[in-house]
Amino acid sequence: MSQGERWLDEDAGPLVRPYTVTRGRTRPTGPDFDMMALVTAVPGTRPRHGLGPEHMRLLRMCAEPTSVVDLASDSGLPLTVTRVLLGDLREQRLVSVRTPAGVASLPQERILREVIQGLRAL
Repeated sequence: MSQGERWLDEDAGPLVRPYTVTRGRTRPTGPDFDMMALVTAVPGTRPRHGLGPEHMRLLRMCAEPTSVVDLASDSGLPLTVTRVLLGDLREQRLVSVRTPAGVASLPQERILREVIQGLRAL
């Protein structure tokens, strides 16, 4: 049985309810995760005891930088559950999180146009 088949029974739906996966928690420890934040497993770290199979699956999926929303989609877990589990991984320093650039931190259009003009002049 593959990982995806283990969590979903076509007739009955998910075999494990989300609140049991998170032990009733609805928010991650620490700051919340932006949907577009990139999560990456920290190389050379070893998970401590107490992590469930869902944690380990997310950790494997984070071998390459992956957005929170993609992790939720690919794992078949609800976004809220994914955020809670990622919070556990972040608390154990098993993953690093890079938040997306906010609109205020992006360069202004005028500056980008000047850069393009400068490149064209070369």
